[in-house]
Amino acid sequence: MSTTSGIAVAPELASTFADAVSSKNVRFLKISIHNEALVTDTTLPPSSTLESDLNSLQSLLDDNIPAYVLVRLDDPPSAWLAIHYVPDTARVRDKMLYASTRNTLTKSLGAALFVDTIFATSKADLTPEGYAAHKRHLAAPKPMNAREQEMADIKAAEREAGGTPHNVNAARTSPFGASVGLKPAVRDLADATEDHVVIITIDPSSETLVLGEAAAIAVDELGSKIPSLNPSFAFFSWSDDALERRIVFIYSCPSASPVKHRMLYSSGSSSVYQTAKSLLPPLLLAPRKVETSDPHELGASFLRAELGQSKEPSRMGTPNNSGLGGAAFARPKGPYKRR
Repeated sequence: MSTTSGIAVAPELASTFADAVSSKNVRFLKISIHNEALVTDTTLPPSSTLESDLNSLQSLLDDNIPAYVLVRLDDPPSAWLAIHYVPDTARVRDKMLYASTRNTLTKSLGAALFVDTIFATSKADLTPEGYAAHKRHLAAPKPMNAREQEMADIKAAEREAGGTPHNVNAARTSPFGASVGLKPAVRDLADATEDHVVIITIDPSSETLVLGEAAAIAVDELGSKIPSLNPSFAFFSWSDDALERRIVFIYSCPSASPVKHRMLYSSGSSSVYQTAKSLLPPLLLAPRKVETSDPHELGASFLRAELGQSKEPSRMGTPNNSGLGGAAFARPKGPYKRR
């Protein structure tokens, strides 16, 4: 941000610019700094289109002396372009003076009138060709932030798959109504007398939940049972010396899985958990969710750490959210209290 020089707009300049705005008979208004004030240097009327009139600036400007030029646009004619012309060959003091005064100029004359700005360091920047390059730059796509890039990747994945636009609500509306046997499989976990897992996936084409597998397994088999290439949800009924029988919700999202799949599972994770909570007896579903980007790390020690039953710090098995803005896989917060 430039500092303020203390130089103000002269009353004569303010009057000249006001007349130019109302009369519309001025194309260029050149402004210079003289005697610690911004003053009118030269005015030129329009003779043709703006692009053609730009040729007049070559004789209006000096090679080594900065200046401001206010330019009336063709469309709309009520709008103005502010040119800050500071040649590379100008004296350092002049460069600093004009740089620190430019904001004062537009603010004093009415910032709302100025819809565009050009910072020129040579006359070549102010030719019809230079102005055309400036407009192409303004029209070019702007660099995307992480969130914008994420959405662009999702749309690209949809186009490649030939699918319809991703509906983030699909997996969140009555999620267990989509697959026969899904609700009973989750309810049956409440009566399981041995360690038991229910694995749930989402059909990407219909964006509905599908019962993947329901089986009795030991905790050390869990890592090999959870899909390693695509995301999935799992409910694991588990008894452990440090843990009363609990049903643990596991959200696995391998980092190599497609972007669209990651977003689909991320958008449905909380709803799947909440629906399962309504199907199971109170307090049976562990209040902490377990999240991982590598299913092979799932084991007894990992689950204990993630559920707050280990003295060792949690290893943060949060799915890899690279390219997804970071907020999509936020971990549940708050300590787990054994009940």
